[in-house]
Amino acid sequence: VALPTALLSTHTGGFDGYVVRDLTGEMKQFAEHWKKLHLKFDCIYTGFLGSEKQIDIVKSFIADFKTDKNIVLIDPVMADNGKIYSTYDAKMCEKMKALTAVADVITPNVTEACILSETEYKGENISLKNAEMMGKKIVSHGAKTVVITGIRENDNVVNFICAKDFCDFVKIKAAPIYYSGTGDVFASVLCGALTNGKDITQSVKISSDFVEKCVLYSKKCGIYPNEGVGFEKFLGDLVNTIEKE
Repeated sequence: VALPTALLSTHTGGFDGYVVRDLTGEMKQFAEHWKKLHLKFDCIYTGFLGSEKQIDIVKSFIADFKTDKNIVLIDPVMADNGKIYSTYDAKMCEKMKALTAVADVITPNVTEACILSETEYKGENISLKNAEMMGKKIVSHGAKTVVITGIRENDNVVNFICAKDFCDFVKIKAAPIYYSGTGDVFASVLCGALTNGKDITQSVKISSDFVEKCVLYSKKCGIYPNEGVGFEKFLGDLVNTIEKE
């Protein structure tokens, strides 16, 4: 069930002249209607949020719909490559930090993890020791589990998992090309695996392998990187993988 925050003609990375319709005013109305219908959700998953008001609405939504049985997964989409997005500022980053504190799982990239842990950004190739230090600090603020994505280690990409009493990681080969939307695909698959009862390490492995497969296929097909990763062909395989593991 989608709670739309905005409608866009394209994503905002690398495209000029895109058209956007902000739906902040409708978000609260959606939530109020769902409350009247007494809807319950197995998982609440949030991605890019475009304003302080949207972050506040989502935080209220989680307060209203969170239960002891469902999962809250927050992808704190606000920065990459050492810089916050043009639509964000320091105040919005603080709002996002407060939102992640109510999550069961969050999926920051290295830049976002630096912001959430108040750590200086020094590139994507952080050590696993530093990743653990950042993860533990973020967990101390409230989030139960942190998955720091996209850590570079030579020819590999590491997705590092950190909880209060547990750390682990999943390593895959780094692709020779970058595609827009891989973070969204990763977090979405992670959300699906967790909701289907997989543990966090299983879920991160399923998500990492799926993204790797999709990126290599997209490169082989000559898909232009800004057009996003071609994942549709492998959705059937993904369902089978989740059912088997």
